[in-house]
Amino acid sequence: MNKVAITTDYITLGQLLKDAGVIDSGGAAKWFLKENQVTVNGEPDDRRGRKLHVGDTATLPDGTTITVVAGA
Repeated sequence: MNKVAITTDYITLGQLLKDAGVIDSGGAAKWFLKENQVTVNGEPDDRRGRKLHVGDTATLPDGTTITVVAGA
């Protein structure tokens, strides 16, 4: 399980994918989410602007889970 720490109220799904190293740039998020089924908290979601808060999880097609955690 991967973790991405945030110090703000939320992080967008696109930024989460970038920070986790899944995509190289924020612009690639739209393509990635169109071509791959990503679930957020168990529900399919393809909105790169989806707001994720501490405790939310995103699961990639290969089974990788990324959890949002509070940063220092």
